Amino acid sequence: MAEPSDYLKGSRIAPEPIRPGMAISDLIRRTFLAYNAARLNEAGRLLAEKMLRDNGTVGLALSGALTPAGLGISCLAPLLRGGYVDWIVTTGANLYHDTHFGLGLPLHQGSPHLDDIRLRREGIVRIYDILFDYGVLLSTDRFYRELITTPPFQRTMSSAEFHFLVGKFLREREKVLGATESCLLAVAYECGVPLYTSSPGDSSIGMNVAAASLEGNRLCVDPSQDVNETAAIVLNAKKGGSSGVWILGGGSPKNFILQTEPHLQEVLSIAETGHDYFLQVTDARPDTGGLSGATPAEAVSWGKVDPARLPDAVVVYCDSTIALPLLCAYILESTPPRPLKRLHDRRELLLESLRDAHLQTRVQQMLPPKIKVPGHREDPPQDRTRG
Repeated sequence: MAEPSDYLKGSRIAPEPIRPGMAISDLIRRTFLAYNAARLNEAGRLLAEKMLRDNGTVGLALSGALTPAGLGISCLAPLLRGGYVDWIVTTGANLYHDTHFGLGLPLHQGSPHLDDIRLRREGIVRIYDILFDYGVLLSTDRFYRELITTPPFQRTMSSAEFHFLVGKFLREREKVLGATESCLLAVAYECGVPLYTSSPGDSSIGMNVAAASLEGNRLCVDPSQDVNETAAIVLNAKKGGSSGVWILGGGSPKNFILQTEPHLQEVLSIAETGHDYFLQVTDARPDTGGLSGATPAEAVSWGKVDPARLPDAVVVYCDSTIALPLLCAYILESTPPRPLKRLHDRRELLLESLRDAHLQTRVQQMLPPKIKVPGHREDPPQDRTRG
């Protein structure tokens, strides 16, 4: 019998029937066998079997309105507490809406098929099928407006330090309210997970910071500190471990988490090869030229992803609000909790290592080229028996 083709060496499609009480991880492994279901299967295995092993550092990028849908509490908080996510880049909007939960302000299920003119007249805000009173925005604005005028905020800081302080205050507020579950900001504070915002001014949090500056408030969120801190995290991850990026959506958070490698290689001239693991959940097409749909293969050309690790890259074309709960359950069922890296607590130390590595390359670049002297001991021995 002829040797089977290499193309036919994949696992046979022979699923068992779905049964009551089947674990989600078993459901994904055994029945998600083709199309984007298979990519979700690959994503779960990539996370559980590679990204979360061998001292891997996992960075998560979040775009889209995930926290108002409750995913900060239902999915992200367990992932942080279990040590499955070590650092995060997200939009300010996700953290602003996460604050509603920390303050005990209600959001409600609704419908996308409503009269928005009437909603505006009645003071109701809509995020697709999520509804809440306009007072929720005003109360959250008032919280930030009062908080950022306190002494701890009267200086320049990275967005990670800013969110850490916000999370500390929210955790105390949750205790007063008797909250049974904590919002993402409060959990990140407890777990020492740094939260970065790629565009600090592009949210209601940024608008409140800007308004306070008109009154002489000295808080300044410095994007340059964020660029260097995130690069320092990745450089440290590659020392005896791996760097994996898990991207939900695309946009600015996707670029910010990936640009850490070009910052190391192209700008700081530090020898690097790119992130080891790439996992993205997106509904964006690659052919429109937008970054949200850009493939990991394209990222290789920028130095963002290690070309040798491209077989470990997975893209799932799916709504993040569907994929995230499934992947969260998959990880919790299949992977033991990891010790918390508490990268926020180590930011200064990591920055110092980045600074040292950069200065070493600068010194090497400024050294004059070596002048070769004939007969010098560094030259190979010469045959003087000829001529």
